Amino acid sequence: MSIRVSHTHGDHIAVVAGNGTEILRYVYRPDPEAFESRKPYAHPVRTLAGRTVTGYRPNDHRWHKGLQMTASHLSGQNFWGGNCYVHGQGYLALPERVGSMRHDGFTDFAVTDDRLALTEELTWVENGGAEWAREMRGLTVHSVDEEAGAWALDWSIHLTNLRDEPLAFGSPTTAGREMAGYTGLQWRGPRDFTGGTAFAPDSDAGAEKLMGTQGPWLAFTTEHDEVDTHSTIVFAHAPENLDEQRAIHESHWFVRSEPIPTVAFSWAFFEEFRLPPGESFGYRYRVVVADGAWDRDRVATHLEGLAW
Repeated sequence: MSIRVSHTHGDHIAVVAGNGTEILRYVYRPDPEAFESRKPYAHPVRTLAGRTVTGYRPNDHRWHKGLQMTASHLSGQNFWGGNCYVHGQGYLALPERVGSMRHDGFTDFAVTDDRLALTEELTWVENGGAEWAREMRGLTVHSVDEEAGAWALDWSIHLTNLRDEPLAFGSPTTAGREMAGYTGLQWRGPRDFTGGTAFAPDSDAGAEKLMGTQGPWLAFTTEHDEVDTHSTIVFAHAPENLDEQRAIHESHWFVRSEPIPTVAFSWAFFEEFRLPPGESFGYRYRVVVADGAWDRDRVATHLEGLAW
């Protein structure tokens, strides 16, 4: 299926499928509230049938915005947004710790009949204004398949430390809170994904038992309110993410179905990792957005048909 791409300069990029559904809006104009960690995000994200699969500024966590890159604990700063976890004190409002990700421009922007591929330059800025890291972000919309009822978004990050000391990447769990390893690329689902079903290649155990596990992909499916239909969203690692020799640090799933629906590719769930001055790391991810309640076999078959 063909796509149409529009660019509202200084604000957002929208991708519309051939059937007229806007399937992706990537907003790079930061929201105004600094406490929410001002940075680009993807919302709304929709299935080809028009079902919204991302949530935006829910009343429980205003800093959750669709699909976004985060770093909840980074050398004492919070690039996730909102309250900061402090061991022994819980979650505290510490606005002086909340950093931001500045959009600096697009270096590549290529559109074909059925594909959008862009590269974005960003700078990670700590709360006091110091530039801590430079990011090259890649977004690719592809495999828009009307017959399968699905399309794919690839999201990559290549991050370089600009400081003269190491950057320490962690999570609430590395700071002392059990099973709260959220950080990295994070998805927040809308309300009707609450109580949905999470499953992995070798397990239908559900979100609670999949929390903190590892694997090449994880899927999340739900039945929508108002309409008699389901949607499935699949989160997949590129092969090198799970290669101990190539990845800077091992990844685990942060996943909840209740009280909120969320999934993160956590790159520092149980242990911190450090990025030396001038050094870089990279990860590549894939998100498949599908109509219907897919099962493990269908997810696996579909992913096998999408080359990296």
